[in-house]
Amino acid sequence: MSNHRSRRSFIGHAAAGFSTLVLSRLAQAQPAPKPALIEHAVAAPVGIEVNARPIPNFEPRDRARTRFGSLDYRGGLVLTSPHRGFGGLSGFRFLDSKGERFLAISDQGTWFTGRIRYSGRSMTGLDDVEAAPVLNAEGRPITEKRLWYDTESLARDGDLVYVGLERVNQIMRFDFAKGGTRARGEVLPTPPAVRKLPYNKGLEALVFVPKGQPLAGTLIALSEGGFDADGNLIGFLLGGPTPGQFSIRRTDQQLISDAVLLPSGDLLILERKFSWFTGVDIRIRAIPLKSIAPGALVDGPVLFKADLGHEIDNMEGIDAHVTADGETVLTLVSDDNFSMLQRTLLLQFALVE
Repeated sequence: MSNHRSRRSFIGHAAAGFSTLVLSRLAQAQPAPKPALIEHAVAAPVGIEVNARPIPNFEPRDRARTRFGSLDYRGGLVLTSPHRGFGGLSGFRFLDSKGERFLAISDQGTWFTGRIRYSGRSMTGLDDVEAAPVLNAEGRPITEKRLWYDTESLARDGDLVYVGLERVNQIMRFDFAKGGTRARGEVLPTPPAVRKLPYNKGLEALVFVPKGQPLAGTLIALSEGGFDADGNLIGFLLGGPTPGQFSIRRTDQQLISDAVLLPSGDLLILERKFSWFTGVDIRIRAIPLKSIAPGALVDGPVLFKADLGHEIDNMEGIDAHVTADGETVLTLVSDDNFSMLQRTLLLQFALVE
């Protein structure tokens, strides 16, 4: 049976109850535990081949539909590679304003750079992809140090790139003006509360606030599953004019997987939820940046929802760019956990309201 047919079979049987097919399909998109050994890390920079298969419809049950909440589906790709180190993509940022050149990071301490190829408005593939190890201050791969591999979050301030390591709850800064992905990272000081976040539920999203926005110069750090006394998700304002801690109201048992700041001043938070009973859900919420302050509890409307009836997987990365026509395009990437049951997806949507 083809992968396309098995996916549709899951959708047809999900409502009827659990079966072997249901269980395997649910496992495909859950945020599975990371392996103890760093078996997919790369030791040196290397150019790799990445193949792409188009995803013409986001909801195969209704192929004419393109509108999903406040987003309009632009297209998507299933990415595969013969290089065993490709996968595990947990952070994604564009390096240009065109939505072409990108920087991504895997959760096994590997940088990926390359360029998205387009035909008109639709993505068709990736070119010039390179994998390189994330380096420490001594110029050695960070994966040589125990637990220093779960690189989950990524932010940019021009040539400065910030990476969050979830298992040790540390943040590293790289100056890409000094060699790009060959740059050596320095560990930044962080409040004790950051390092006390739960093991494997720590730093999951980083966003740098640029000039001209409220909180300019602040690095916003969001935890995946660190909770305050009221069960809401913990966020941190690092540096900037008003450093401190705040909370994001948690609803529907969702956990944070990434975030991006729009020029409009909205912080979009990508969230996900997994259950053996309901499967996998993802959503995007918009939180006004101006509402974020030390001690604040913030919330915002849901712009987008999707589940296993749509072409999603373990979605862990989000970024945005504005086209020459003034259209805001969101790009989402999934972490396949280096599993044969999961996929690396690259999805694009236009924000329509």
